[in-house]
Amino acid sequence: MKNEYIPQLSTIREVIRHTDLEYTFRMEFKGDVKPGQFFEISLPKYGEAPISVSGIGEDTIDFTIRRVGKVTNEIFENYAGDRLFIRGPYGNGFDIQDYKGKELVIVAGGTGLSPVRGVVEHFARHPEEAKKTTLIAGFKSPKDVLFKEDFAFWKEKIAVTCTVDTAPEGYEGPVGMVTKYIPGLQFEDLENVAFICVGPPVMIKFTVMEILKLGVAEKDIWVSHERKMCCGLGKCGHCKIGSAYVCLDGPVFNYLDGKELID
Repeated sequence: MKNEYIPQLSTIREVIRHTDLEYTFRMEFKGDVKPGQFFEISLPKYGEAPISVSGIGEDTIDFTIRRVGKVTNEIFENYAGDRLFIRGPYGNGFDIQDYKGKELVIVAGGTGLSPVRGVVEHFARHPEEAKKTTLIAGFKSPKDVLFKEDFAFWKEKIAVTCTVDTAPEGYEGPVGMVTKYIPGLQFEDLENVAFICVGPPVMIKFTVMEILKLGVAEKDIWVSHERKMCCGLGKCGHCKIGSAYVCLDGPVFNYLDGKELID
């Protein structure tokens, strides 16, 4: 019987630097995984951290990690060819089947783009599988934008708005919160619309408020509570909100359920 607490060693194939604090670690992995699921990445003596899957390749998975503490600081000392311990995947992810044939809108704030990147990538590479795909992604400033090379490809395949909260002099791109760009969205059929919203809790709150103003049904909205992920097994209790365990029942929730998870 498999012991869910025991991790496996995984070799780092590539390290991709996005900003001074955010890198993507491309790791070896064979198995089924969905966008929005997460793994525990660990190092002996330092501990483990729950990290969302930000990309799925052939025998590889990506983890886009922000350097914010003891464990992630140590992870950043590793390079291609080094090995880290991983266990997972855990939780619910985004089911691509839920969005096929729909007018899909993905709204992401900051590192919230990481867990939904796999969905964006799928429909950018298979645009015919959705009626239309729109991405609205927001970052603090131009230097904080993640996946710049991906954005260049996505803009050729789907509708993309990459906005920043504040911009330096001479910046000519979109400026403002992601909520600024929702009221102008237009749809052929509101009964065939799907929204995904991932980011900080306050961003999700006000984004969903704007989405509902468009007349979109709550059942057609999905959110992720990835910030509550902890042990992955529902044993530590840190992810519990009400009767739900985010590690087990989420982190991806349909809004009909997610709206009840007030932390």
